[in-house]
Amino acid sequence: MRAMMRVLLLVLAATACVSNAQTNNSSNDNKQQQQQQQRSIWDEPIKFTTKTKDSCTMVVSGAGDYTRLRVSCKGPSQGQTPGRSYYCDFQGKPNLCRAYNLNPRHYFTQMMWELRKLSHACQGPKIYRPQMCKKYPDEAQMTFLASWPKNTTPKPSKPMQEPRKPAVPTQTKPVTTPKSVKPQPQQPIKPQPGKGPQTKKTTPKPGKTTTRPTEQPDSKASRIASEYCWKSFHGVCTYVISWFQN
Repeated sequence: MRAMMRVLLLVLAATACVSNAQTNNSSNDNKQQQQQQQRSIWDEPIKFTTKTKDSCTMVVSGAGDYTRLRVSCKGPSQGQTPGRSYYCDFQGKPNLCRAYNLNPRHYFTQMMWELRKLSHACQGPKIYRPQMCKKYPDEAQMTFLASWPKNTTPKPSKPMQEPRKPAVPTQTKPVTTPKSVKPQPQQPIKPQPGKGPQTKKTTPKPGKTTTRPTEQPDSKASRIASEYCWKSFHGVCTYVISWFQN
């Protein structure tokens, strides 16, 4: 009976050792996976190409409580002229996002998808919100920190202005004053034939006042003058008509 008990104890002890060994192996495997995952994001950079064929690299590093990201790019060379080079830094606390802790490389991969759509990798939005951590506050996102060269932000180009032509002084024409037209004296209406001899009457010069005879309002000459002569010559016409009648 005692021999049987000793055998059972030995079997239980062996089983406990095997289970402990399996637990240790599984925990070691998890640690190795986490270490490999961390190495993949910290040691293996993410590479991509921009819209203008700039070759870029994303390198992640730690800065205290923050996670730092540097995006370095180099453009294609054009003949003997080397391509442009630039970089920019981002900083944030993506570890506040639960999905980031599960797969940090995918977080920066989603950020890379947005960067490669740009013509200049450092001239995108100031804050990147990957889809897996989009609902988290700005503190958990990667925020633009600095860039080189400093003038990476494009300034709106001013349209080229054509050189102004010198103003030609305009020649002012002398103002011509209209000549005063001398009023032509109106000739009096000739009397009707048969009423007396026709004599030429010299018209009075303008400016000289002529004495007009006293008009007889009821006379025939005054009525004829009012019908056939202008009002300004009414007195002269009356005088002439009455002279011929007499």
